[in-house]
Amino acid sequence: MTTTASPHAITTTVDRPSATPPVLREAGIPQDGMYEGHRVLERLPAGATERPYTLFDVVPQARTIGAEIHGLDLTRPLEPALREELNRALLEWKVLFFRGQNLTSAAQRDFARHWGELEVNPLLARGDSEDVVRFEKTAGAPKTFENVWHTDVTFRERPALGAVLQLREVPPLGGDTMWADMAAAYDNLTQEVKDRIDGASAVHDFIPGFARFLGPEQLVPHQEAFPPVEHPVVRTHPESGRRMLFVNTSFTTRIVGVDRAESDRLLRFLFQQAHVPEYQVRFRWQAGDIAFWDNRATQHYAVNDYAPHSRVAERVAIAGDRPF
Repeated sequence: MTTTASPHAITTTVDRPSATPPVLREAGIPQDGMYEGHRVLERLPAGATERPYTLFDVVPQARTIGAEIHGLDLTRPLEPALREELNRALLEWKVLFFRGQNLTSAAQRDFARHWGELEVNPLLARGDSEDVVRFEKTAGAPKTFENVWHTDVTFRERPALGAVLQLREVPPLGGDTMWADMAAAYDNLTQEVKDRIDGASAVHDFIPGFARFLGPEQLVPHQEAFPPVEHPVVRTHPESGRRMLFVNTSFTTRIVGVDRAESDRLLRFLFQQAHVPEYQVRFRWQAGDIAFWDNRATQHYAVNDYAPHSRVAERVAIAGDRPF
């Protein structure tokens, strides 16, 4: 402390310590792949040009994924120009919705065949033909579970290109389906994670997804037909060229060449990416609605919140190619 003399008064000055920044205690939560803040949400590949649609109206349902298509009757023949424009919409929006189509199973199959041969799934209940899968959630019906984020049949060497799903009967509330954009999921990974998974492969097996509702006596006969397969952890879309995360909770069991503990930790992190709402679209069904999705670019989740009411759907799947 110092004093300063003057003819009139004595002034006292106190030496104060300089201010120090507040110290926050250390605290953290386990990494789970989720974070808050800005996300990159690009619907189109880099360098792609936005083009108008001329043969129907497109009504977006979310930022990067999901659009209703208005002005089409899917019972009518699909001319080449219309098929081409619908395919462009599928690549850009990943899942297309068509309200009130009420297609017969034959018409549903005919529409799907414009994108390739249909595939059969012997593990699921069939509709009026072997290439129609019927999901019948009614009292006494066999139980299946689709309320987990997954990509269909990645346990095949050539997973499905896409699927056309129609709701025959809808509950009075609930029963929505959600889709996630796996290109957006990949875009938002850190560079460190991208460096770890680019070029990596993972094993896919049908058993984990179906063992949730089928017993060994039903699964063992299919083991030879569906041996484990390897696919890239990051897939390149064969038409758009976009890079997409290609692992899922139902069928991906491990990353090749990585010890089990590290593989499990990394896969849990990657599985979480489908849970980000900014990458998702949610569709509320009405009877006769159609959803057509790109199985190469998406995951989906059937919300199981409608018991004891009924929900009946039929799906045809389009055979795909080997991921690269």
